Amino acid sequence: MAAKRALVTGASRGIGKAIALALAGAGFDVAISARTVHPGEVRDNSLTIHGTDTRPLPGSLEETAAAITALGRKALSVPLDLTDRASVGAAAQKVLDVWGGVDLLVHNGRHLGPGLMDLFLDTPVDAYGKFIEAHCIAPIILTRAFIPGMLERGSGLIVNITSSSAYDTPPAPAGKGGWGLAYAIGKASGHPLTGTLHAEYAARGIRAFNVQPGFVGTERNEITVRGYGRELVGAAPPAAIAAVVAWLATSEAAAPYAGTSIEAQDFCLEKQLYPDWRTA
Repeated sequence: MAAKRALVTGASRGIGKAIALALAGAGFDVAISARTVHPGEVRDNSLTIHGTDTRPLPGSLEETAAAITALGRKALSVPLDLTDRASVGAAAQKVLDVWGGVDLLVHNGRHLGPGLMDLFLDTPVDAYGKFIEAHCIAPIILTRAFIPGMLERGSGLIVNITSSSAYDTPPAPAGKGGWGLAYAIGKASGHPLTGTLHAEYAARGIRAFNVQPGFVGTERNEITVRGYGRELVGAAPPAAIAAVVAWLATSEAAAPYAGTSIEAQDFCLEKQLYPDWRTA
């Protein structure tokens, strides 16, 4: 029996890397995409217009691929910039050319840049377009590339890693416990994809889910929080969110949740999918 195939965007680190490894552990071959291909690559990681941050972030596609193969599964690295439509299309075509399609598509990658932690009047208007490209247009392009094959086979799974910023009011201004409007608009623009896919294709074997991870202790979040003079406290480990996605991908009991938005941390604890990090 052929192995299941998955594509996970934003898989060089954080939640995406954890999802890729959890799926490999569940028997999937995994195509992984991100901008960072090799360790130590340098680019501006600033989340605000008020400064630059060129510190290399931990993680790369090269390292994630090595971890997948160490688990005995195939890895396919696909460099991808979610804000560049040509890059998104080329990445999808590479996966189609090499693997012929995927059984599971995880929209995890996101754009992080100026506007994410900027106040309304400080946010450049052109920042909004980048967030919409990454969180709405890119997932649409990828889904359009892979869903025809899923429909032909009569089965497929699409998971969108959403955010509470898509529907909640910030608890404080950006940079002081809240987030910028550009990020919120980007996540909100991608949020309805799940419901649309469910309404149109559930009867043809397609399952779609929104998964809201909450505050997660990723490498980037740890660096960002410390940059604001705070410590990363109470955050869920990326592997806990990955355990939820792996369960959705492998359990028949996941069917009733199709078309819904899942609060991943509560869901993980309720179903005991990962050890309780709150007691660590």
